[in-house]
Amino acid sequence: MKRHTWVPAVGTLCAALVLAGCGAGGREEGDEPGEEVDTVGVTDTSVKIGAHFPLTGVAAPGYSEIPTGAQAYFDYVNAAGGINGRTIEYVVKDDGYDPSKTGAVTNELVLDEEIFAMVGGLGTPTHRTVVDFLNEEEVPDLFVSSGSLQWGDDVEAKPYTFGWQTDYESEGKIIGQYVAENLPDAKVGLFLQDDDFGTDGEKGLRQFLDDQIVSVQRYTSGNTEVAPQVTALQADGADVVIGFNTPSYTALTQLTALGLGYQPQWVYSNVGSDPTLVGGLLAQFSEGAVEGGTNALDGVMTTEYIAGVDAADDPWVQLWQKVWDEHGADGELTNYRIYGMSQAYAFVQALAAAGEDLTRDGLVEAVEGLGDAEGPQLAPFRYSADSHLGISGMRVVALRGGVGEPKTPVLVTDIGDAAIEEDSSAQAEDAPPESGVPE
Repeated sequence: MKRHTWVPAVGTLCAALVLAGCGAGGREEGDEPGEEVDTVGVTDTSVKIGAHFPLTGVAAPGYSEIPTGAQAYFDYVNAAGGINGRTIEYVVKDDGYDPSKTGAVTNELVLDEEIFAMVGGLGTPTHRTVVDFLNEEEVPDLFVSSGSLQWGDDVEAKPYTFGWQTDYESEGKIIGQYVAENLPDAKVGLFLQDDDFGTDGEKGLRQFLDDQIVSVQRYTSGNTEVAPQVTALQADGADVVIGFNTPSYTALTQLTALGLGYQPQWVYSNVGSDPTLVGGLLAQFSEGAVEGGTNALDGVMTTEYIAGVDAADDPWVQLWQKVWDEHGADGELTNYRIYGMSQAYAFVQALAAAGEDLTRDGLVEAVEGLGDAEGPQLAPFRYSADSHLGISGMRVVALRGGVGEPKTPVLVTDIGDAAIEEDSSAQAEDAPPESGVPE
């Protein structure tokens, strides 16, 4: 998506809620030879999928728009006749970005709604509470809206789960290499969310910046007091600050730094750098004292792995605008809605590839075959039988007037010590099919 994620799990209660549902409604019937298979969530004319998102609460700004984009694209596909004769029914439950609620709504989706697959469930701390349940119930758990490594680097432990966006470690590597090569004398400070988001990002950054890092500051999502961390970054002399944080904390660090007269070069993970959303949060948090708008992050550096609303001439963005104009709800096309549409497009590709005789294992195999699939992503997927990690790369951009000016070509890599290379796949040049529906 352009820009995403948000905090320590509640563990015991969630586990109790989730495990209470094990063994019911999650597997396909028909274990005896010759017995007809009845795939949960699938009829001759429809397939039902679900997702959990923060439709309310602290994480709702921006993130609540993702499922509206996905719904618009599914409606677009349904209007064209669906896939293999089936329309897509999309059920979204609100977990408020509260891990203790994610278990309950996932139970509802799997046991009551009887979904065929979970598609795009959002959040590192939230989805962590349900990923084991979904795999135990053999429910395809596709395209988690988070770049945590846990969704795709251990296929044996989580065979039904797939990431989608570029993982945070790979993003950290690409940012780290850029800073090391272009700002070799910089004193680097890190501002990190205190979960896998920050941990994975730091792991990638340290491969290139270990000797340049002078300060590491962490925050807990929900605690909006970031003055101690920003003050420490300033006192430690950090003249480049790299943040793996969510949009609210981009706005909070910007406001705090403004009050301190602290002006480092800011570099934010893709998750926290949507200009329109952060600009609005800056105006809101400052009660109008700071002007918002897309210019609010001018000079900030970030990354991108799909084209966003700033690329109006991009053929994928033109498709998304058409989809939104025809099937969208209230409001305008945003980067978050584009993120949801892009995930929905990948699901439709997998659904088409899985064929008419739809099974959960068949869908998993279809996703594993999307490694070289054309789509809106700037770099290829890494999907295979051995890896369920998503998009393999991104480019570094500088924000000016809400537009990302490329500072690097599209770069691809993988976790660990895999090299960073310029993408040679021409993936970024792909255009959508004329119909807008994968063939």
